[in-house]
Amino acid sequence: MSDLGPLRYFLGIEVSSTSDGFFISQEKYIQDLLTRAALSDERTTETPMELNVHLRASDGVPLSDPTRYRHLVGSLVYLAVTRPDISYPVHILSQFVSAPTSVHYSHLLRVLRYLRGTISHRLFFPRSSSLQLQAYSDATWASDPTDRRSLSAYCVFLGGSLISWKTKKQTAVSHSSAEAELRAMALLTAEVTWLRWLLEDFGVSVTTPTTLLSDSTGAISIARDPVKHELTKHIGVDASYVRAAVQDHVVALQYVPSELQLADFFTKAQT
Repeated sequence: MSDLGPLRYFLGIEVSSTSDGFFISQEKYIQDLLTRAALSDERTTETPMELNVHLRASDGVPLSDPTRYRHLVGSLVYLAVTRPDISYPVHILSQFVSAPTSVHYSHLLRVLRYLRGTISHRLFFPRSSSLQLQAYSDATWASDPTDRRSLSAYCVFLGGSLISWKTKKQTAVSHSSAEAELRAMALLTAEVTWLRWLLEDFGVSVTTPTTLLSDSTGAISIARDPVKHELTKHIGVDASYVRAAVQDHVVALQYVPSELQLADFFTKAQT
């Protein structure tokens, strides 16, 4: 085994360091992706997805050969590891890989044009950042126009650095926005629990609860209420899981106004 020097490139991810911190990006990966996509023009877009777009499986004409769509979406899934700004549109496009249509493909091309114009975007991890976790949880209730399932989203910061994020469709239909928000909260609680274990493995002492911020007073109330109620008994497992994490000082629930809810970025298209 030999020392190859400072890390600069690994599995398509570029790493560069300065006196202030580290940058990670996938500029070469994006360039290779654009070459494979063989776009017929040099246009760019300012956003990866249009506002208020609700794609359905029946939109457009089925592609005669869905292979390219699947390959490109798969590449975008990996690219989202360092590009949180495409997390939401990639999640939406991934739902149609089994039978993509012309409409889905046109939205895929929009993401690629956005990447062309933002190819140099990078994530920054400052050296002076604290090692305290802070987590944001959000959900969009009944957002899927076909099955009315909700969308969970979260993002986690270590000091001032964004280290984890997810957009995920919920597996069951929620009866209310509070119920959808609680399910998102439970998903984030599991992620925070794992991240705290990971920090401990790295030798970082984690002694205080991680602040979990939600803009749903209803979900926070359900998670804090030890009494079982008729209207919420079907989500009792998620509520009990979050409540146990609070009692074990793993997380501390805190309300955040919707305009300061950072996880909202992962629940819908942005301007």
